[in-house]
Amino acid sequence: MKAIKKTAIATIINAALLSAAGTSVSTLAAEEETAKKNNQLEVIQVTARKRVENAQEVPVAVSALQGDNLDAYSSAGMDIRFMSAKIPSLSIESSFGRSFPRFYVRGLGNTDFDLNASQPVSLVVDEVVQENAILKGFPVFDVERVEVLRGPQGTLFGRNTPAGLVKFDTVKPSQEFEGYGAVSYGSRGAVDTEGAVGGALTDRLSARVSLLWQDKDDYIDNQAPGFEAKDEQGGYTEKAARIQFLYEGDDFTALLNYHTRDLDGSPIAFRANVIEAGSNDLVDNYEHDVVYQDAAVRNTQQVESEGASLKLEWDISDEYTLTSISGWESAEIYSRADIDGGYGASYIPDYMGPGFIPFSSESADGIPEQDQLTQELRLASNFSEDFNYQVGLFYFDEELTIENFSYDTFSSPAGALNGYVQQQQDTTAWAIFGSVDYIFSDKLKVTAGLRYSDDEKDFVADRTISPIGGGALYVERSVSDSHVSWDLSANYKVNDDVNWYSRVANTFRAPSLQGRILFGDDVTTAESETVTSFETGIKSDVLDGQGRVNATVFYYTMDDQQLTAVGGGANFNRLVNADKTTGYGFELDTEWVLSDEFNATFNLSYNKTEIKDDELAVAVCAQCIVNDPINDAGLAVLDGNSLPHAPEWISNFTLRYNKELEDGNFFALGDISYRSEINMFLYDSVEFEGKALTEVGLRAGYEWAEGDYEYQVSAFVRNLFDEQQAIGAVDFNNNTGIVNEERYIGAEFKVNFF
Repeated sequence: MKAIKKTAIATIINAALLSAAGTSVSTLAAEEETAKKNNQLEVIQVTARKRVENAQEVPVAVSALQGDNLDAYSSAGMDIRFMSAKIPSLSIESSFGRSFPRFYVRGLGNTDFDLNASQPVSLVVDEVVQENAILKGFPVFDVERVEVLRGPQGTLFGRNTPAGLVKFDTVKPSQEFEGYGAVSYGSRGAVDTEGAVGGALTDRLSARVSLLWQDKDDYIDNQAPGFEAKDEQGGYTEKAARIQFLYEGDDFTALLNYHTRDLDGSPIAFRANVIEAGSNDLVDNYEHDVVYQDAAVRNTQQVESEGASLKLEWDISDEYTLTSISGWESAEIYSRADIDGGYGASYIPDYMGPGFIPFSSESADGIPEQDQLTQELRLASNFSEDFNYQVGLFYFDEELTIENFSYDTFSSPAGALNGYVQQQQDTTAWAIFGSVDYIFSDKLKVTAGLRYSDDEKDFVADRTISPIGGGALYVERSVSDSHVSWDLSANYKVNDDVNWYSRVANTFRAPSLQGRILFGDDVTTAESETVTSFETGIKSDVLDGQGRVNATVFYYTMDDQQLTAVGGGANFNRLVNADKTTGYGFELDTEWVLSDEFNATFNLSYNKTEIKDDELAVAVCAQCIVNDPINDAGLAVLDGNSLPHAPEWISNFTLRYNKELEDGNFFALGDISYRSEINMFLYDSVEFEGKALTEVGLRAGYEWAEGDYEYQVSAFVRNLFDEQQAIGAVDFNNNTGIVNEERYIGAEFKVNFF
């Protein structure tokens, strides 16, 4: 056993060194629950290409989270940001807290906080695309598997995505009666309750009901002079439910899914001048449970969403499968916050803080109405020969209404409305796509895909009240474009344990509009961006099935990349196109059975991004030190900068220990996640370079079975060393920062029944 441990650990180190030198390449589909039988890892099945396939033979950079690690990461009050830095090249952030997550893959993402912002990373839940960022914040519970596809996607999935795709598959109904219930209690009075139950209604019809209830007390005190209050913000109540019905006929299946969410809580806490001037350190007197705000009493965030989907599947003879997926999603949000994060302002003598507050900023964003309809129709062959194909049609329609509000903190009564803009955006898109697989030999398989997309957006921005005396403004814009996307990949079976793959892919993101005109008169547009990506890699099973080493190297070029100039001394956003952006790096994903009692995973990724446009320049912060060259117009030149929120290094290590004890099993799971420094904005500055972040989590417990029940009790801690630092910022006023979550300690009880 000791020899196996040493060999495995040595192999991890050697693989990391080889990958860092650029030697190998590939994809990881890591099932975190490993097989104990024969001390070997299970064969992992993924549906990254709309077929059930062995992850080690799929010519796509895909990673999976499932089993024990997925349960540990996502349980006890965590929102979807739990995946950040858990998978190679994936990071997630939000300036809205538990809603509006922004995904970044291989450095590509979008920092835009307006509610119509398009993102280059797509989220697909139960095969339905979640286009608006509010939809992407749906709680994660009763989920079977999460797959992350890196690189351009589009010839198999309904919506184009230049950077990558995150795919959630929830647990489906079955004829077997089963379910679970779990309750946890943690820091700051947080309670998390979830459960599911399902089984047969008839010999062909089954159902599953899944429920979630999360609650956390307000715990942040307000100590602004004249506005002192205990436990004024920081809490939330989150409720969600999902019900599914599955009909299974002889050659026909139908799956109906309805889901709903209700969130009532506080927005993320903005903290005035929390970043020390001239550095990127937090100020010495920083306290996580204290703010100094003059508008905190009005901070609020409410989110409601619901949706339904119907998947119909017909087996036509033994050679074809016809699939129809119809989806409807709807969301509403209202989020209001003290954006400057402080009290008073420079024009109120002797009353402002913490630090210098040029002006007060209290604002809100809302979606009173959003409706999304999608329809996908797909035909797949099931030939026994060397040739197979899939073809499909996709239709997308979204009607979106957005409201932007500004408030006068110093009015009487306080917080009176002094600015209002309504945006209306109607998006229509359709596509035809297909792919062909051909097996040239027992060793070589080639896949080619093609897609034609057509996108159109009609947009209206109507400002009826201006907080700065700009008057009423009504603007109409329309943008549209079409594009032919393609990809070509090959998988070569070197031997029974090693597969080598290569892939080249091209796709685009349709034009975008930005109409956040409370404080400005520009409705800006961004032209379509196109990306071409090259990658190659190996997927290997080592140590007689006790380990996996998957590695990928990649390079991409993006023309006319859509970027958002956020803030920059004025409280509005502008869309710009960068002439060219390049990115390259590697990804290493490994999984190990170290012994009968120890399992481990280790991943590492490196992403180097660079903007190449010597004429692109943006406005900069109000109170920070800018490192970029400044042109004659006082703008920062971006040529050579990395993309915002694009860490060069991401790594994650997990170690699980299992030991039979009495009539049950003792377990302990530890994980370490790391991401390197980030630029928070397009320009490079001293204060807004986010420090490297390392977070450590531990979970230990005992599980046992009695009859048809399995029980588990556990204790856990997240962010063990309570590392606190700025992970986001507001730059137009003062050095307002957003700080990561503090240490969280809790305990959980869970029961599975059959």
